Amino acid sequence: MPTHDNHLISVTTRIGLLLIDGFALMSYASFIEPFRAANSLAGRALYEWVHIAPGGEGALASNGARLVADAGIGEAIDCDMLFVFAAGDPAAFRDDACFAWLRTMARRGVPIGGVSGGPFLLARAGLLANRRATIHWEHVVALQSEFPDLMLEQGLYVIDRDRMTCAGGTAGLDLAMWLIARDQGSVLAARVGEWFIGAGPRDPDRAQRTDLAARHGSTNPRLLLMLEAMEQAIEEPIEREHLARRAGVSLRQLERLSSAHLGASVAETYLSIRLDRAMELLRSTGMSVTEVAMASGFRSPAHFSRRFRRRFGTSPRRQTK
Repeated sequence: MPTHDNHLISVTTRIGLLLIDGFALMSYASFIEPFRAANSLAGRALYEWVHIAPGGEGALASNGARLVADAGIGEAIDCDMLFVFAAGDPAAFRDDACFAWLRTMARRGVPIGGVSGGPFLLARAGLLANRRATIHWEHVVALQSEFPDLMLEQGLYVIDRDRMTCAGGTAGLDLAMWLIARDQGSVLAARVGEWFIGAGPRDPDRAQRTDLAARHGSTNPRLLLMLEAMEQAIEEPIEREHLARRAGVSLRQLERLSSAHLGASVAETYLSIRLDRAMELLRSTGMSVTEVAMASGFRSPAHFSRRFRRRFGTSPRRQTK
């Protein structure tokens, strides 16, 4: 928990920022900017940071911006906390030297965190064993597939002893403000929130995505039960009759509700949900079209491709990395 204001850390805290090519600039900025604001508001250097990249020269953000690195992996970097920033397809990052360096830093007692896709790299390095963690929702399927025993949660950020994981995006600000409150007190943390136009710390367990009703534009309780069942059974689709039983209505009534509130039949709604998941997998993982087809409940890649093209107007192969 954050410290009380009369138990503050007065020394400068040094933060290591390991940037992997393709990292999201939003995730990076929302995390580091609160520390800059804390320095400005306090009138002294409470925090400083060092940029690190695998090659030691710099890292390319997802929008094409390049940040110059101060150091490379393998170097003896003095930091009090280390955070790994990755996005795009973190599952494709397989740098054994980087993983070994992260393990070395962990053995030295440095608390280590992962932001956006960064937790994937921590898992690959073996640093999330027996610890709770979170990750950006678009990487959940790939991460769970490779690490089925990982104690994965769906919140904005998770702190479990010396590991900190964050979903990225604007959730970086929430984690940074928690750390500022812990180290420098709630008063300064509140001023930092004000600095960012009324931003206040959100509950770390808050869901990353909007709820079912907002995503699908319906508050009908029967349909919400159906939609929940659909989203929980993508790889092995449920028969319409079973969905009706889950919703507590007859199939005929469920079809009428779906048509009236969602503008589509039950089967069409389910197909859209599965194809949306397929698009997420194609964009955020290195899975092949065949693997994505199977993970989305299609037994025939050719049938999947036809349905995908009809929905999105393009071939699924054009979306693969």
